[in-house]
Amino acid sequence: MTPIIAFRGVGKRFAGVTALSDVTFDLMTGECHAICGENGAGKSTLMKILSGVITKYDGEISVRGRPVAFRGTRDAEVAGIAIIHQELNLVEQLPAAANIFLGREKRTPFGLLDDAAMEREAATLLTDLECPVDPRTPAGVLRVGDQQLLEIAKALSLKSDVLIMDEPTSALTETEVARLDRVIAQLRQRGVTILYISHKMDEVFRLADRITVLRDGRYVKTVDRVATTPREITGWMVGREIANHDFHGARSRGEKVLGVRDLTLPWPEHPRGYRLKNVSLDLHAGEIVGIAGLMGAGRTELLETIFGATEPTWTGTILLDGRPVRFIHPKEACDAGIAMVTEDRKRLGLFPDLDVAANVSLCGLRAALRGGLLSRGREEALVASPIRETAVKSAGPHAAITGLSGGNQQKCIIGRWLLVKPRILLLDDPTRGIDVGAKAELYQLIDRLCREGLAVVVTSSELSELLTLADRILVLAEGRLTAEFSRAEATEQSIMEAATGGQAPR
Repeated sequence: MTPIIAFRGVGKRFAGVTALSDVTFDLMTGECHAICGENGAGKSTLMKILSGVITKYDGEISVRGRPVAFRGTRDAEVAGIAIIHQELNLVEQLPAAANIFLGREKRTPFGLLDDAAMEREAATLLTDLECPVDPRTPAGVLRVGDQQLLEIAKALSLKSDVLIMDEPTSALTETEVARLDRVIAQLRQRGVTILYISHKMDEVFRLADRITVLRDGRYVKTVDRVATTPREITGWMVGREIANHDFHGARSRGEKVLGVRDLTLPWPEHPRGYRLKNVSLDLHAGEIVGIAGLMGAGRTELLETIFGATEPTWTGTILLDGRPVRFIHPKEACDAGIAMVTEDRKRLGLFPDLDVAANVSLCGLRAALRGGLLSRGREEALVASPIRETAVKSAGPHAAITGLSGGNQQKCIIGRWLLVKPRILLLDDPTRGIDVGAKAELYQLIDRLCREGLAVVVTSSELSELLTLADRILVLAEGRLTAEFSRAEATEQSIMEAATGGQAPR
């Protein structure tokens, strides 16, 4: 049988850096083929070559047995290849429907834009994804998970024979992931080939027929999913064994530093009327509290309200060291010893035009000034400790932040906050889009900071992550607190029951 896609000796160099070297393997029609590797392994570069984003490279790609040389993404789309990028590529000011058909707009017989036709088809695509988004809604106001589903709808609208999914579930919760699984099954029944990139081994072993592993830009091997194990795959990815980290040793819980009582955040434009309703929690020094919940449950809104990053329309009480506080700006929260790492690293966490040192030093610039001007020497001295403490891997403090892997970018953001010596750290889905090796390093960092006395609240789309890290897990469902579990009590099933409204708060 002729492969639908064949890679033969594909390679790519960027400014003297080898991103890919001699990659050779095949894709068969109708299969789900997973590509695994650490960040920087070359997965996204290979997919950009296949989708026509990168047009100059070594080696050869064949489609249905014929060599191709795409001059751009439109050539790849004509050949039946579409890609869902890991980083969202939406025009935030345009409506959802306009984003789906961007560059392929439907027109009336008179040549005018046919907004009604695009909205109808967009509504059908979004309904198939069970995504409750009005096609007329601007993309920029959607949460990250809905933006990800919008990218998926855009790719599905092309009706392609080969669909590349680059970390498509990085911002999705269990319910959205199950929804995507159903879509993938429907596509495969129609003969669509799925090229699936993911760091999540449970997804890979649930969906893939075969798995190809890349490491440091080189092809390692391709195996049938039934002939291997997640541990073996991660070993090939990193070239070493990944330790099973156990953070279940007793942590020394200190005094209560944060209390939330009956927190309610109104949502007047929504039929429900609120984003959060009567939410209460306590947080002690030296403990990690996990927040679980499906998309739209209010996890992000809870952290943003505590951090002063929402409109000050909330009611209830937030207590810091027993004293009521009401932050109307994140700077006030920072001054009070609270730091927050947002879920959207690209839009809200990084400054892509600044280097590593500038990104890390942002929260402590006063210490880097000399005579009112920024001193490069002082800045380098300032960031040396947080870069060392978080084990950031880079070419140096003045390396481009965009050249770092997702895990190292996240370490830079955490290091930025360590400069202000916070007492409370709010982490909103901190390992989204991060490979298995970097994820393990972040777990160790978070655990160590907690054992040094930091109080941590962490949300995650992965229940296994919360079960690994948290001392207690609170569950939100549609803005309400439905359960609280100790580490010993929590299971994935009990959390999911509470997240879908199956359990009342205790």
